[in-house]
Amino acid sequence: MKKLILTFLITSSCFATFAQWGQDEMSDKPSFRDRIFTGGGIGLSFSSYYDYFSISPIIGYKITPKLVGGIGLQYSHYNYKQYTPAISTNNYGGSIFLRYKIFGPLFLHTEYEYLDYQFTETQRQGFSSLMAGGGFFQPVGRKAGFYAMALYNFSYQNPIPGQYSVYNSPLVMRVGITAGF
Repeated sequence: MKKLILTFLITSSCFATFAQWGQDEMSDKPSFRDRIFTGGGIGLSFSSYYDYFSISPIIGYKITPKLVGGIGLQYSHYNYKQYTPAISTNNYGGSIFLRYKIFGPLFLHTEYEYLDYQFTETQRQGFSSLMAGGGFFQPVGRKAGFYAMALYNFSYQNPIPGQYSVYNSPLVMRVGITAGF
């Protein structure tokens, strides 16, 4: 039971690093370099059933003090140990996003994501997702903070028997700890 709880906590909140945005006011004429931010995420999970690793770097641009846009890459590796022999899969993709700071810690987020997902050693499928929603960012110090985001996947289709889906529902939740660069 402890392994299951630990795996859930690590998988659901992962360890993510995202650049802090919108906290510092931009100067009257910020340089191109001052407008660029980087970040990303790292996820790890280990259990007796499967091992999981993911990495998702992002780079963004501060369009205004409240509006940012950017791109991200994603890679994940699963090793399912409950099968003999074990099955390993590799998934990759990318995304384009816009984020608008509404008021205080609240923001709106929209994203287009493409994932090439491997379900078995021979079955691979591409998925496009158009998502929108909002979130909460609570700074902790100058370059770190906590975020929670709920997105709705407008492209979600409930799979029929024999089909696969990347997401279990149209609601996509993301939670993490952030650290700016």
